Amino acid sequence: MSIHEGEIMRIFSAQAWLEDGWKNNVTISIENGEITAIETQVAKKPGDITVDTLMPALANLHSHSFQRAMAGMTEYRAAGQDSFWTWRTLMYQFLEHLTPEHIEAIAALVFMEMQEAGYASVGEFHYVHRQAGGDRYDDPAELTNRVFCAANLSGIGLTHLPVLYSYGGVEKAALNGGQLRFGNNLEEFEALVRSSKSSLASSNNDTRIGIAPHSLRATAPDELATVVASFRDGPIHIHIAEQPKEVQDVQAWLGARPVEWLLENMDVDQKWCLIHATHMTNKETLDLAASGAVAGLCPITEANLGDGPFNGPAYLNAGGRFGLGSDSNVRISLTEEFRTLEYSQRLRDLRRNVMVQGEGSVGKALYLGAAQGGAQALNRKAGKIAVGNLADLVAINSGHQSLCGLSSDQLFDGLCFAADDSSVTDVWSAGRHMVQGGEHIHRSQIMRHYKSTMVELTKLIS
Repeated sequence: MSIHEGEIMRIFSAQAWLEDGWKNNVTISIENGEITAIETQVAKKPGDITVDTLMPALANLHSHSFQRAMAGMTEYRAAGQDSFWTWRTLMYQFLEHLTPEHIEAIAALVFMEMQEAGYASVGEFHYVHRQAGGDRYDDPAELTNRVFCAANLSGIGLTHLPVLYSYGGVEKAALNGGQLRFGNNLEEFEALVRSSKSSLASSNNDTRIGIAPHSLRATAPDELATVVASFRDGPIHIHIAEQPKEVQDVQAWLGARPVEWLLENMDVDQKWCLIHATHMTNKETLDLAASGAVAGLCPITEANLGDGPFNGPAYLNAGGRFGLGSDSNVRISLTEEFRTLEYSQRLRDLRRNVMVQGEGSVGKALYLGAAQGGAQALNRKAGKIAVGNLADLVAINSGHQSLCGLSSDQLFDGLCFAADDSSVTDVWSAGRHMVQGGEHIHRSQIMRHYKSTMVELTKLIS
């Protein structure tokens, strides 16, 4: 069904999760990417798109899309002890081979896979800016523009987050090796942000621009303060406290742990998203929850890299906000992110049904919490099905073999703990109907470009 600007799309759903719970026989009207009307207990009309079960679609709040192409290449144990830091060295070696064409093809695949998994939007934490060896492209925004092209093809809602990456480690260590592709000084970075904003004119009208000072180890306090002050609108994303070594290094340099230092020295509020925040004290956990910022959790990647589990129960009980990201994209699966998050808490605490305040459905708490937190982190008016919100919607098949024995009230639990992403039938990103019948409408084109890219890369890295 082709919808042009100004035309109204209507979706009829046998049931839908609205702000006040499950409703039957629901029609959603969409115009220019926004929900304009919601009707319940109505009959289907000619021309309506029909689905089984409609829910708010989630934002994937943290992605390094290029890393998808190296999935499976780092699971061999070499001599000594593997860690995040040995993985990072292999990642640096891999990205040396990537051209702009490769980066665009990989990003398009990643965005397509996200949508087929049920995500409607993505926060692309984009830190590869230069050529191998550190030379600038003729257009310093070359690789940013490639991400925009991939987002335009896939139709995903994009919050683009250019990364300020100035140093190779704490105490302003020099960039080296693969890090040379990341580097920008403040003037160069601010020019990159301006260029990104200028690209909005040729992008979908729901595209957003944020900033991402990479981490406390890759920036310095004075530069962080400057860039935050010059970009007041948000969103602002930062890696924080992912690894014990990072915590130790920052504490030795700045005299405080990373989350502690950030909360004490920056005006951290609802515009901020702290990625990982894995290693926090109880005080840091409570203070982060009180700030109104979002904790950006990436459970599959955090498990794959051996980062450790997030301090979930204390954070939730303090009213903390969270969202989900696929980070390294080693495995893009919304359902697996949910259960990996919950199971990491169960394994640590030796109990069940952890990530919910008081009594109630864990799946519902996870899904709706991530929907709201992800929308906030990407500065996207979404996260719930409501008039005036972007039409970020996902349809699932409640007759799927993993869900067919469940009541409506159990569907969130079934989706998070029993189903896989094959239960997703349709996805709309700001009203763009990009996944239909479980498959992205541009799948064949995107797959063709990605596979030819991997043939080239395999030759280069062999």
